[in-house]
Amino acid sequence: MKDNKMMKRIATPSNTKAILAKHGFSMKKKFGQNFLIDQNVLSNIVSRSEVGPTTGVIEIGPGIGALTEHLAHHAKKVIAFEIDQTLQPILADTLGGYDNVTIIWQDILEADLAEIYAREFAECESVSVVANLPYYITTPILTKLIESRLPFKNLAVMMQKEVAQRLSAKPGTKEYGSLSIAMQLYADVSIILNVPKNVFIPAPNVDSAVVRLAMLDNPRVELADEETFFAITRGAFVQRRKTIQNNFNVLFQDKEYVISLLEQCGVSPQTRAEAIDLETFAKIANQVVLDGKKLV
Repeated sequence: MKDNKMMKRIATPSNTKAILAKHGFSMKKKFGQNFLIDQNVLSNIVSRSEVGPTTGVIEIGPGIGALTEHLAHHAKKVIAFEIDQTLQPILADTLGGYDNVTIIWQDILEADLAEIYAREFAECESVSVVANLPYYITTPILTKLIESRLPFKNLAVMMQKEVAQRLSAKPGTKEYGSLSIAMQLYADVSIILNVPKNVFIPAPNVDSAVVRLAMLDNPRVELADEETFFAITRGAFVQRRKTIQNNFNVLFQDKEYVISLLEQCGVSPQTRAEAIDLETFAKIANQVVLDGKKLV
């Protein structure tokens, strides 16, 4: 925690442009680089992610260090993963002097998170993930974090607003789908901040939102087999406009079994997947496992 250290205020339009010009840095589209230039947005992200003096933080894609700087002033320790090696001189410049920040120059998707968690956060009371995620790999990153089963307190991550709405969607809405179910199985999901596109350099084509995933101690429902559960939820939404029976007919290749399965679980064959809640999908998946039915 570095409250006694003067903040460099990286995230202003003039300071960001000056830093980029000083180092002759050009944004790389392949890494989805859009740098925040609004101090208030960054302050809100950190405060709403509940980072405190005993918190360890994982950040993904620090860029030139705008969010990292804010986190360093509030957290006990920050471990930031950055894939773009050409940012090394910039981050050495902008984050120099922050002894509670470590940059790991590696793709988060290839990292051994369990080993890094154990090594870096032994002295922290809790660990959170706070990040402005690259839009093009938002879902793979979230999936890796959740599937790691590490005891994160919460994830506060910025993403494309449309994806944020899908993560937090409830049954009966057009945004609700297999991604909503997958995330809500493990966490309470809510949008905590909407972020307009004009607070980035360069401005993305869409608005953003910060989603908070407060991790549950255990999955929301008891599952006989998670792989079966996820196969069923994905299959149920393959063609959203079709009924659950039609989608399951494709998934199981056994119409008679599908009718029997839905009847046992109290689901009308004419129901669409978007009307079925997580608990009912769990009931269906557990019944499939109990029946010993193999998916095609």
